[in-house]
Amino acid sequence: MTITNSSLHQEEHFRNDLGEIIQETSALTWRLFIQLIRRPSTLFAGILQPLIWLLLFAALFSKAPIDFLPGSSSYGEFLGAGLIVFTAFSGALNAGLPVMFDREFGFLNRLLVAPLSSRSSIVISSVIYITTISLMQSFAIMATSALLGYGWPSFGGFLLIAITLLLLIFAITGLSLGLAFILPGHIELIAIIFIANLPVLFASTALAPISFMPKWLGWIASINPLTFAIEPIRMAYNNSVDMKLVLINAPYGELNGYSCLVILFILTVGLFFLIRPLLNRKLA
Repeated sequence: MTITNSSLHQEEHFRNDLGEIIQETSALTWRLFIQLIRRPSTLFAGILQPLIWLLLFAALFSKAPIDFLPGSSSYGEFLGAGLIVFTAFSGALNAGLPVMFDREFGFLNRLLVAPLSSRSSIVISSVIYITTISLMQSFAIMATSALLGYGWPSFGGFLLIAITLLLLIFAITGLSLGLAFILPGHIELIAIIFIANLPVLFASTALAPISFMPKWLGWIASINPLTFAIEPIRMAYNNSVDMKLVLINAPYGELNGYSCLVILFILTVGLFFLIRPLLNRKLA
């Protein structure tokens, strides 16, 4: 009877703690969305920039040679997957900015001395917020691409896109949150974001296939995380989703859809275990 009562007490205590963590996370997440509602320019800019690129680049390369692209797709169809991934990447890379501003304005210190059930709710709320925003922006690009006649994925393809984007977003969000606690201020974080965005984009298969690149750039593109996300999404726009199909003819070998997702998963888990001790130390 004593053991049973003890188990019931532990279970009730766990449920109470879980309920408090969910409540804290919801409140902190809603706070971030309130900030977005008051200043929606960030959301619109994150959607508008890729849309402009989609229109301009698709028009610029509309008369590209037939053998420029693999298969028989138009450049707009080819570019769409790259911009979907780049939009998610850019949004996730900005994940550390709200935390950095909270650090600088002293709000983070107030949270750290507050009687929170778990300070992990601070990080979880940022992940939920950035994931939601990044997915919204990426799906806006998908909708616009469909309106321009570049296709819409099947149900299976849509699931593949969602899984791929989530893996990439979680990985880059973790990296950005780590930088928010390492760097001295938001100026340094913004500088890294600006420096990283375009080189990572151009050194991927977002704008051109590896076969079109010089050898040294092809090597970089073949190990770029964006490439591992772009190619499965590009395949998702085909009528049939075959994960065993070779998607990347890298200089070091061929990679299929499963390989791309496994690499993204390893990257996400690896960054999580790398950054977790830092977050635990800073939030202690």
